[in-house]
Amino acid sequence: MSGGPLIVQSDKTLLLEIDHPDAQACRMVIAPFAELERSPEHVHTYRLTPLGLWNARAAGHDAEGVVDTLLKYSRYPVPHALLVDVADTMDRYGRLQLANDPAHGLVLRGLDRMVLIEVAKSKKLAGMLGAKLDDDTIAVHPSARGRLKQALLKLGWPAEDLAGYVDGEAHPIELAEDGADGGKPWTLRSYQREAVEAFWAGGSGVVVLPCGAGKTLVGAAAMAEAKATTLILVTNTVAGRQWKRELIARTSLTEEEIGEYSGERKEIRPVTIATYQVLTSRRGGAFTHLDLFSARDWGLVVYDEVHLLPAPIFRFTADLQARRRLGLTATLVREDGREGDVFSLIGPKRYDAPWKDIESQGWIAPAECTEVRVTLTDAERMTYATAEAEERYRMAATARTKLPVVKALVDRHPDDQVLVIGAYIDQLHQLGEYLDAPIIQGSTTNKERERLFDAFRCGEVRTLVISKVGNFSIDLPEAAVAIQVSGTFGSRQEEAQRLGRVLRPKADGRQAHFYTVVSRDTIDTEYAAHRQRFLAEQGYAYTIVDADDILGPKLPTVD
Repeated sequence: MSGGPLIVQSDKTLLLEIDHPDAQACRMVIAPFAELERSPEHVHTYRLTPLGLWNARAAGHDAEGVVDTLLKYSRYPVPHALLVDVADTMDRYGRLQLANDPAHGLVLRGLDRMVLIEVAKSKKLAGMLGAKLDDDTIAVHPSARGRLKQALLKLGWPAEDLAGYVDGEAHPIELAEDGADGGKPWTLRSYQREAVEAFWAGGSGVVVLPCGAGKTLVGAAAMAEAKATTLILVTNTVAGRQWKRELIARTSLTEEEIGEYSGERKEIRPVTIATYQVLTSRRGGAFTHLDLFSARDWGLVVYDEVHLLPAPIFRFTADLQARRRLGLTATLVREDGREGDVFSLIGPKRYDAPWKDIESQGWIAPAECTEVRVTLTDAERMTYATAEAEERYRMAATARTKLPVVKALVDRHPDDQVLVIGAYIDQLHQLGEYLDAPIIQGSTTNKERERLFDAFRCGEVRTLVISKVGNFSIDLPEAAVAIQVSGTFGSRQEEAQRLGRVLRPKADGRQAHFYTVVSRDTIDTEYAAHRQRFLAEQGYAYTIVDADDILGPKLPTVD
């Protein structure tokens, strides 16, 4: 037991020594149940949380396996109270079950009678429970299925949902792996097949795969399993059209069977792809497009980029618990802290493939991550020092001193296609002018976005400057370099999505490069450290270099 890379502490923190020869193996086995909190150079800090342990339990990991892992890799004796707490916490999942009773419909069953009595007395469940049927069973109002699961999770007794699902309206969908209609034959990768099997066994839940690992194909395979009408919710119209192209290429579905429900079109077909924006748009305070959820007898609802799910979609999803629900994401991290709602309403994590595992199999490109630190000019430092606290990040993130550094990085990769990504529109316009590169931002029309993406794909455009619209669901396999100049404060999910833009494997097997340009001695550096946490958990290490190493001994001045 001595000599391991892990120090397990009674406050539920785990300290992982990164330079230890067993650190990588340990990181892989604790990832399903422990959340990374801090990732400096030598010792990473993880934390055991109830939600992390319940997700592991729902994904098939038991308390014995978690305890064995902690004992195996711990350098010192593991506090006994912590091991007991891990076992007790994981044992809470499933002590209550939602089920369908032939005589009474939806019921809440207690495998532990005292727990059932405890939760039944809670005011937080008022109006959700019906009559007591026997000592171990209480009737549940069918419309309360989602809200009840949310409430039970918050009470610390997450229910296992065994109530089943309606099949929905049947619709023939097959995978076209033989390359029908002139396409190349292909097959699901082993991890994609495992993800679909794990999802289908559970009936609803979330599949976590790296960007570029083919989450759309997991969705298509789940649809082929369901063989039913499907509602697919996506982040934007461009992403929706990519889904449509992929489904036409990879399944038996035709263009006529797939509808687009967006700000531009309102088509409801056996497979309907809708944007989150249109579903959450309001008129006179009311959501005007909610009828889409009941427009057909959907057999499957797919949530693309589930980590970005807007809050109103959670409310609508609470009423969809009888439908099979598949969430797809590269990271379950949510900056709003609503991971528990994803767990209770979409479903627990059913499958999670570590990024480095997929990389080692050759399905995503290896990536080098570099943080480039620039020193502000005296004038910029004075402006930053005298700014209001809420303005400081913007001032540090958009410093003009970053411009020549970005250009030097672009010039460093003359044969690669480069994405320059930022959060502030005025900064993007400065970069577009400085680099003589086109800009894609929120106000860019879908037609123009698609034209520029196509030009980038075919090599006609080598550098694209892109706003937050580039964070997700854009298929740009040619992008080999991403340069991040500003972001949404310390968003870990955004960092993962942006790295994901360059992870699609390159035809010649070359490496991807991800640069983050940050202003030294400012809050920009602090946010960058926070942003990197999730990717550090996946095994990516950031090299920190000085801007002078990129530019030479002296930074040029910028007018």
